[in-house]
Amino acid sequence: MSLFRFPDQTSYYKGKVRDVYSIGENILVMIASDRISAFDVILPRPIPFKGQVLNQIAAYMLNATRDICPNWLLDSPAPNVSIGRRCKPFKIEMVVRGNLVGHAWRTYQYTKQLCGAVMPDGLKENDFFPEPLITPSTKAEAGHDEDISPDEILERGIATKAEWEQLCSYALALFKKGKEIAASRGLILADTKYEFGKIGDTIYLMDEVHTPDSSRYFYADGFEERQKSGERQKQLSKEFVREWLIANNFMGKEGQQVPDMTDEWVNTISQRYIDLYELLIGEKFKPEALSESETETRILASLKNIV
Repeated sequence: MSLFRFPDQTSYYKGKVRDVYSIGENILVMIASDRISAFDVILPRPIPFKGQVLNQIAAYMLNATRDICPNWLLDSPAPNVSIGRRCKPFKIEMVVRGNLVGHAWRTYQYTKQLCGAVMPDGLKENDFFPEPLITPSTKAEAGHDEDISPDEILERGIATKAEWEQLCSYALALFKKGKEIAASRGLILADTKYEFGKIGDTIYLMDEVHTPDSSRYFYADGFEERQKSGERQKQLSKEFVREWLIANNFMGKEGQQVPDMTDEWVNTISQRYIDLYELLIGEKFKPEALSESETETRILASLKNIV
């Protein structure tokens, strides 16, 4: 059941993190909740201000990359709300990796191939790849996303050859821009994912961009020294949540139980999200907890100007 009911609303979808309302045929209202997911499972406790952090970082990054490709965003009328164009999505996520970390590192330990891309020998965890790698995954309707190769994408008709080439071009250009923004703030964008869709013949960048839910960031200061000494890298991303779950014997597999989340741990996660916002945007985070009524009022006012 949807939280709101807007004029001309045609459908409602509750995702792992976002609530999405379709308005007519062409507009989406996307509300970023404070829910947090890992291993495709929604964890039992919300994270204060996470929705605002994600939404405001995504809006900042979407506006900062409009010169690279068109994107879906039209307005952000409330701290955790974005309104934009409804696109027909490509059912893949364009994962771009600059460093050997996370899923790539776990895969690297038993094979040097990932999604058809060859990873060089002799790398340590968190090392830079010689060039960023594109390692796409399927966009699953339910359950876990799965790795997929470019050949499989073409064979299944998920994208044409021309579309795939354009998606790769956009993804690499966006990643380059994301790394430049991160570097200016003393961070390294280690990896991220992009989602794209089409309106007519035009490809649009969709959803969130360069947020801690879709990206991993390392601290640049001391990075090389830590690599040489074999120390763990300092990072700002959701990976620390995944690592905590793994340490507590949870990876989203059948029969596994999500560990208890204490108040202290929930507040720690919230502060890590806020820290990344302040580092990445270069501004003090201003928490804004709107009532449902005020959120609805702002959305309705924005829709009047858009529709």
